[in-house]
This record gives sequence, C-alpha cells and structure tokens, in this order.
Amino acid sequence: QVQLVESGGGSVQAGGSLRLSCAASGRTVSSTDMGWFRQAPGKEREFVAAMTWSGSSTYYGDSVKGRFTISKDNAKNTVYLQMNNLKPEDTAVYYCAAAVYYGSGNWLTRRSSYAYWGQGTQVTASS
Repeated sequence: QVQLVESGGGSVQAGGSLRLSCAASGRTVSSTDMGWFRQAPGKEREFVAAMTWSGSSTYYGDSVKGRFTISKDNAKNTVYLQMNNLKPEDTAVYYCAAAVYYGSGNWLTRRSSYAYWGQGTQVTASS
C-alpha cells in the first residue's frame, strides 16, 4: 500500500519561506516520478512542480518558477518543495503525488498522470 504524508505547511508573511516534505512508503522515490500540486478555495487543483525518477529533470508551473525548488532524498524516501518569496496567491492546500508510469514534460504536469496522493498540507502567505 502506497502512502504519501506531507508536512511542513504553516502560515508566513509574504516574502517568507517554507519547506514542505513528502514522506513516501510502499513505493521508492528513487524509481518514481513525483509531483506537487496545490488547490486554493474555489479553484481547481493546479500543477506546481515535478521531478523525474532519476532526478535529472524538473518541471515547474509558470507562477512558481524561480521561487520554488523540488528535490528529494532517496535515502529518506522523501521529496521536498522549497518555497521562497511566498506571495498571498500561493495560499492553498499543497499535495504530494506519485506516478505509476514514467513520463516527462507535459505529461508530468497533468493530475491524471499520478495514481497516489497525500492528504495535503495548508500553506498560508499573508500580506
């Protein structure tokens, strides 16, 4: 059984930073394409960042490029999302996701490409 558990969310002032963690069990992140999505109230879940299983390629949503960084620690079986210069519009519930098949590019930005999801962690950035 695959489980993804997010942590690290919280409330910060605009311009602040947070690091989200996604601890995986039942599947190794070293052999899995992983992604982060977010959902704000009244909006659809949107793509934030993704990393291929090898770690050789990363992808970011346009609104977070240059501010967010996805990384992973294979030894800890954990994926991270470092979020810098947070803005009020980054406020949302953030979800970690794991794919079953391998892909790249636009495929990794689609919600339908991911089979497993965490429960989400709330991030609030206030002005």
